[in-house]
Parts: sequence; C-alpha cells; structure tokens
Amino acid sequence: MEGGPRRSFDRGPREMHDATCSDCGAKTQVPFKPSADRPVYCRDCFQKHRKF
Repeated sequence: MEGGPRRSFDRGPREMHDATCSDCGAKTQVPFKPSADRPVYCRDCFQKHRKF
C-alpha cells in the first residue's frame, strides 16, 4: 500500500510504573505493571537482553 494515508493512534500519555532492574538494580519506570514472575530491565540492560 504505497502512498496511502498513515494512521496515527494517539492514546495520550502512558501510565508509567516504578520498577527495579533485575540486572543492575537501578530504579526505572516501565509502561506496564511489573509482575513478580518476569524480569524487568532498565533501558541499558534491556538492550543487552534484546533478541535480534
């Protein structure tokens, strides 16, 4: 679909939740409610764990 209109969905500001990075222990904020059964990473550590 070349040349078609692009849709932009503006949901407003995201609700951010406080969390502690599972790797380095830094305080961070994430756009989802952290769960005890899954690790949460800060921005730097997330890049290290990201799968390509």
